[in-house]
Amino acid sequence: MSSPDTEAIRLLHELSNGFMVSQVLFAACELGVFDLLAKAPEPLGSAAVAARLGTSRRGTQLLLDACVSLKLLQVDTRGGEALYENTELSSTYLSRASPTSQHHMLLYMGRTTYQCWGHLAQAVRSEDERLQFMQALQAVWSVQGRSVLAAFDLSPFPRVCDLGGCSGALAKECVSLYPACHVTVFDIPEVVCTARRHFPVQEEERIGFREGDFFKDPLPDADLYILARVLHDWADDKCSQLLARIGQACKPGGGVLVVESLLDAEGRGPLTTQLYSLNMLVQTEGQERTPAQYRALLAPAGFRDVRCKRTGGIYDAILARK
Repeated sequence: MSSPDTEAIRLLHELSNGFMVSQVLFAACELGVFDLLAKAPEPLGSAAVAARLGTSRRGTQLLLDACVSLKLLQVDTRGGEALYENTELSSTYLSRASPTSQHHMLLYMGRTTYQCWGHLAQAVRSEDERLQFMQALQAVWSVQGRSVLAAFDLSPFPRVCDLGGCSGALAKECVSLYPACHVTVFDIPEVVCTARRHFPVQEEERIGFREGDFFKDPLPDADLYILARVLHDWADDKCSQLLARIGQACKPGGGVLVVESLLDAEGRGPLTTQLYSLNMLVQTEGQERTPAQYRALLAPAGFRDVRCKRTGGIYDAILARK
């Protein structure tokens, strides 16, 4: 049974992700997804939809699956292929051929109204974007950090390195949960400088900062490397490159803890993770992944013992040992 705090956080995430839901609807209308499926004599696979719309395969599949979760499309798997078609809602209100179509109203909202609402809360004074991002992560790990760090017993790893650890928020949760550990936060010089200026660490003897680029510079010695909300930023080849560097630095018996929002086995949920994956498509070259996809990335880097655990929150944990 969920606690009132859990329900409150769940509601907060639902509200804060509302703009992503709107953009899924607006994008599908603008690209003509519902019109194409309305005209098709039978349900279509994502590759066929992408080919006819002139869109990327990966982005199209992510968009279609998000539409399924939002009940804008329905999917049926035949012969191992997912085939999509309109729901009654989309046939009635989203296809331009329908006499009750809301297509043009939604295009106006997506192209004009949505842009105006982006200026609803103008800051009294501008803040550095990096600082805002670090403050956002600080808030995320103050609520989600303990659950992902407690998903597995990390006490056998006394020396921990949080790669891309930003302000040190997750490091603080780690030393609080595991009193015997020492955490090194490894991040680029600009981030480390901002962290030292704006996010003072009281546990200085147990949390240290080191400047560097984890794609280029030597990694700190550690028993456990943490990658929290890092791999979802990158395409598979960059993830493989980073994991290979960690595999080389990691000693036998050591490990890596990957903290990400996991898709289900078929990639069609949870909705929050699908929305995050679309967010990665918009902002970065990365994506959210399934447990099997993470295992496929970890194995070539020398990590064989791979365990995945869903926390019940937004972020899940994968522990892989060498």
